[in-house]
Amino acid sequence: MDSSDDNKAEHSACQNIDTSSVQQTSSTHDDVTQKDDVTSSMTSQESDSGGGSPTNSADNISTSNTATVNTELKQPIQESQPRESVDFKVIYNKKKFEVNFELDSTIADFKKHVETLTGVPFSMQKLMFKGLAKDHETLRTLKVTKGSKFMVVGSTINDVLAVSSVIPKEVQKEEDAATTSKESFCNQKVHKKVLDKYGKPEDALPGIQNKKVPLPQVPLTGMYNKAGGKVRLTFKLEVDQLWIGTKERTEKIQMNSIKAVVSEPLEGKEEYHMMGIQLGPTEASRYWIYWVPAQYVDSIKDSILGKWQLF
Repeated sequence: MDSSDDNKAEHSACQNIDTSSVQQTSSTHDDVTQKDDVTSSMTSQESDSGGGSPTNSADNISTSNTATVNTELKQPIQESQPRESVDFKVIYNKKKFEVNFELDSTIADFKKHVETLTGVPFSMQKLMFKGLAKDHETLRTLKVTKGSKFMVVGSTINDVLAVSSVIPKEVQKEEDAATTSKESFCNQKVHKKVLDKYGKPEDALPGIQNKKVPLPQVPLTGMYNKAGGKVRLTFKLEVDQLWIGTKERTEKIQMNSIKAVVSEPLEGKEEYHMMGIQLGPTEASRYWIYWVPAQYVDSIKDSILGKWQLF
């Protein structure tokens, strides 16, 4: 009896041990399965997000940074693209210069380039393009297009020096004579005779004393010369010419060939002047005009002698 009971107890204990072992094995298997599931899930997520491994992720970051750098490097290249320019001509003293210049450049910038082409100093230049071009304007605002023409008006330093040194002995004699004679122009016999003979022209323009007015767009009329012939003055700034017109003919004179311009108010009629335009090296070459409206005298001198201003 005792032996039988012992065998049963031993058999029961073995069963318990086997059951526990099976449970432990099952539990271990479940843990491994769960770990595999987790690993599989992580792998799937990394695959879905485009990164299969830490190396791949680093490569993606590096690629992204490289793309950003490349984008930043491309932008300055776009900014350094050449500006829009135009081909046109510059004309000075019958010489033509082919020019290419940026459309957004100002006339002031362009004058510096013109000085290198013509030798005319910046401050002595007038640039004519459909009228007088102002320093603050640009080629674009002036609507300069391919084939357009700019006229340059002005004298080089050499021209100015040449004029100042023409026949110095004769000039000195005339200056000495003028210093000795204090008589005004209108009281000199030759001019007094003209003024007394012809008087004031019926078509004389109104004169204004002590005032400076820009030159009109039309010729100045209502004046006469020493012979009493009617005179009109036309200022062709675009070709640097003064046109002196009479009934018989019109003389077209290059302004840079005019040596001097003198004037004096008429006695008792100070709103008008008599004016001498010196066409040669001596005073004897002066072309005299009478009854010039006083308000235009300074503008006439400025236009002819190159001392210009923005009107």
